[in-house]
Amino acid sequence: MARIALDAMGGDHAPRETVLGALDAVGRGVHVVLVGDEDAIRPLLAETGATLPVVHAPETIGMADDPAAAIREKKGASVTVCARLVAEGEADGMVSAGSTGAAMAAAAIVIGRIPGVSRPAIATIFPLGTPTVVLDAGANVEVKPEHLVQFAVMGSVVAEIYLDREFPTVGLLNIGEEAGKGRDLERAAYPLMKERVPRFVGNVEGRDLGRGVADVFVTDGFTGNVLLKTAEGVARVVGRFVLEGLAAETDPAVQEAASVLLPKMMGLRERFDPEAYGGAHLVGVKGTVVIAHGSSTRRAIANALVMAGEGAERGLVARIEAGVRG
Repeated sequence: MARIALDAMGGDHAPRETVLGALDAVGRGVHVVLVGDEDAIRPLLAETGATLPVVHAPETIGMADDPAAAIREKKGASVTVCARLVAEGEADGMVSAGSTGAAMAAAAIVIGRIPGVSRPAIATIFPLGTPTVVLDAGANVEVKPEHLVQFAVMGSVVAEIYLDREFPTVGLLNIGEEAGKGRDLERAAYPLMKERVPRFVGNVEGRDLGRGVADVFVTDGFTGNVLLKTAEGVARVVGRFVLEGLAAETDPAVQEAASVLLPKMMGLRERFDPEAYGGAHLVGVKGTVVIAHGSSTRRAIANALVMAGEGAERGLVARIEAGVRG
């Protein structure tokens, strides 16, 4: 059973929602270690009558703090202690819904990168249509062509583990399908990926997301973040318009059709809910690290812990290391 350290003080609704989410994850087979202020955590556990291991961490890192500096200065911060437990082998992975920058800095500084990995990246699963792994989703605003090759390798492992794709395909996100399209970055990356990435299908466009054109979309962190947030926003708006239109319809025939369509639409809405996955992997570090949304509820925290546990149990880090090594 995977042992996952949870930053119990990270997130807008911590520590209550993080503690409750941890209890839910334990019920699903994850061994959770709560990391944070014991004076805040133990009364919450007492309310539920549950017992979980707690590692005291009296400090926190705020959104306004400089992540790298705070990790070095606040040795007792909950996210720092989580990373230290992973680095020392006391935990197989960690989850944090606190500052993304702090979680990334803790992973890079305390846990360290996998040998050969130049830039860790955030790998997010886009759930609509045919689920797709997108990376980088925000860790690296500027990258080099060789970084994109490594992202392809790491993203392929995520697709294997979480999407059950035995031989995942990889696409380079671009503004057109032709090899000569894009910025200097994409034009230089294309031949490298064609040479070094098995099952590289060439350039893909934003409209291909969720269509099964490729299992993994590779791009820089700025573009990937904008792509995902735009797709999420459009999906929510379209879904809301459809639901509002069906609800306002007075034609009996349309109302009858709506009674069939509305449950399906709600199921689609549920599938797209970011809490269904709980978070995104920071890949390329020597530990399983899941970064959850700052607004995470207990459901999202539980799902993030299950995601981290599954990655740890299925050898995410070792498989990425083997892929990078070549």
